[in-house]
Amino acid sequence: MMGDPRRLRPKYETPRKIWSKERIEAEQKLVEEYGLRSMHELWVMQMELKRIRREARKLLSLGEKGEAEGKRLISKCLRLGYAKEGANLDSMLALSIRDVLERRLQTRVLKRGLARSSGQSRQLITHGFISVRGRKVSAPGYIVPVAEEATVTYFKPIDLSAPVMAQRPKASAETPEAAAPKEEAKAPEPKPAEAAS
Repeated sequence: MMGDPRRLRPKYETPRKIWSKERIEAEQKLVEEYGLRSMHELWVMQMELKRIRREARKLLSLGEKGEAEGKRLISKCLRLGYAKEGANLDSMLALSIRDVLERRLQTRVLKRGLARSSGQSRQLITHGFISVRGRKVSAPGYIVPVAEEATVTYFKPIDLSAPVMAQRPKASAETPEAAAPKEEAKAPEPKPAEAAS
């Protein structure tokens, strides 16, 4: 007999002020800057940041005991590159969303010069052209640990030197292709023969 289906935990929280103009504009800038697909991807990263801050506040409230246990949280943030050497629990509260977004694979590929834009970086990842530690990774939101950053490279050869194809110019009135349909349209249609009176 099968058990109850597994309940998936939400990966993000919807903002409390869903129609706040200032929040929407600030988040839209981040979405464009980091080449995110939607606000949902940003909210997933914000959820990760909230977890870190929540745990840091909890540990700080425990005093000396919390500081001892906080080493695990600090080492995790150092390993993932969110924080820098010498960080403490207080500095965990000062982390920003940019600290988290900078560690996404899509951003690291662009920063390492493997792509010419954030959009191209995302495309290379989703199409299987990027590897981490020799393994193909197709998730643009993969958080790259500091130890693995040097191993981010191409999974298979690709030539990015080809120029971007320009859009085909629209046919103008001078070109024969554009003139032909107009001439056909101007040709008078044969009138039906008038009925004999």
